[in-house]
Amino acid sequence: MHITRPQITNTTLLKFFCSSLLAGLALARKVDFSNAFYAFILIGCAGAYVLRHTQFKLVFIVGLAVLAGLWRGQSYMAHLATYQQLFRKQITVSAQADTDAIYTKNSQLSFDVVRPTVIKPERQTLIGKIKVEGFGVPMVYKGDLMQLQGSLSPTNGSAQAKLSFAKIAVIKRGSSPIEVLRRRFVAGLISVLPEPEAPFGAGLLLGQRSTIPKDVSDQLSATGLTHLVAVSGYNLTIIIVAVRKIMGKASKFQSTMMATGLMLLFLLLTGMSASIIRAALVSSLSLFAWYYGRQFKPLLLILGTAAATAFWNPFYLWSDIGWYLSYLAFFGVLMIAPVLSAAIGRGKKPKLVGALLTETVSAQVMTLPIIMYIFGRVSVIGLLANVLVVPMVPLAMLLTLVAGISGMMYAPLAGWVAWPAKLLLTYMLDLVGILSHFPHASFQQLISLPLMLAGYAVILIATILLWRFLVSRKLFDYDKITE
Repeated sequence: MHITRPQITNTTLLKFFCSSLLAGLALARKVDFSNAFYAFILIGCAGAYVLRHTQFKLVFIVGLAVLAGLWRGQSYMAHLATYQQLFRKQITVSAQADTDAIYTKNSQLSFDVVRPTVIKPERQTLIGKIKVEGFGVPMVYKGDLMQLQGSLSPTNGSAQAKLSFAKIAVIKRGSSPIEVLRRRFVAGLISVLPEPEAPFGAGLLLGQRSTIPKDVSDQLSATGLTHLVAVSGYNLTIIIVAVRKIMGKASKFQSTMMATGLMLLFLLLTGMSASIIRAALVSSLSLFAWYYGRQFKPLLLILGTAAATAFWNPFYLWSDIGWYLSYLAFFGVLMIAPVLSAAIGRGKKPKLVGALLTETVSAQVMTLPIIMYIFGRVSVIGLLANVLVVPMVPLAMLLTLVAGISGMMYAPLAGWVAWPAKLLLTYMLDLVGILSHFPHASFQQLISLPLMLAGYAVILIATILLWRFLVSRKLFDYDKITE
């Protein structure tokens, strides 16, 4: 009797490849493997490939991916070893600002720099980015070339090191057309909108937080809405989804071109930071898969882009909380939100507001456990605040864009054009202020790593059970819900 062995689809192989690549990168940070271990894995992969049986394909794919992750991770670790020799030393370094500066509690300017080159004590080129805090100039803008002097020390987060109490000297202001356009846009926005509406609008559209008043920042934090004024891929996702919903009767080509144009404009204005590039990668692939009518595989999309970005810069996987928040939010939007939409609408396609609400709730649910583990701050009013405020974000960003462009072109008459933006931004800020004054709007609650993992296990199990129930009742069709 002939027994047919189960076939492994190419999609499944790709998922295992991406997952194994991430596992290899993670192992490379913790364990230093010898050349003999790499040779053993390579021989095992070759043997599995030679056998060519279906059940060995998975062994070959997993082994090859783990090997690639280990190689890339250990190679990156070797480059990072240069920092160990410079820690606790006074150095002079030239670098380029990667973010606009913000003022810290002790009145220091705080910003990140990339492309660092050590001048003293010995000239050498470093990789990654350095977090800088110091004095010497009134302001630092993204793209500025500068010389820094200070003590280098280890740090947590996405930066490879920290330069504390640095002496900052700007060698050359950033003069790229993109940076000039961004500064002109912000100046135009300030000329037509009052404070705090202008800095809040710049935060929504550009992720610029340096000019937002402290009381507004505190209110956004208390209501769990800080992500609105961070350079986040979530806003980009909302824009593209909104365009597709609004242009539902237009052709696929028109919808795709409109969404692509807005995405490119958003990338230019925000300065193409790492988080936005990640979001653009995910959004572009999902958008063009929809355009060409391909079957959408959201889990493969998330794993594929996560593996690609982590392979490019393993430090994302090792310690960049923003990277984790981005992909957890994407998982919520792409995997959990369609299930919730099908459950609420009983299999029917959700309306624009309904889609935004379910995506907002799903993203919040997926990021809550890690936020409690890392930051320990829980916003009691956060879910309600997001439900009430986030649906207004796409329109607020569009009106802010119109106001800023009108301010750039002709400020004396731009006040009339900017009036809708002022009205909506004022309403949003007033709503945030009211919600932030609720008794015990937020509180501190740290959780352990096992508890965080247990929280994600509960979320995933609940999603799978709901999905299976909806499928059994023929109420769930991913393509129909997300089309």
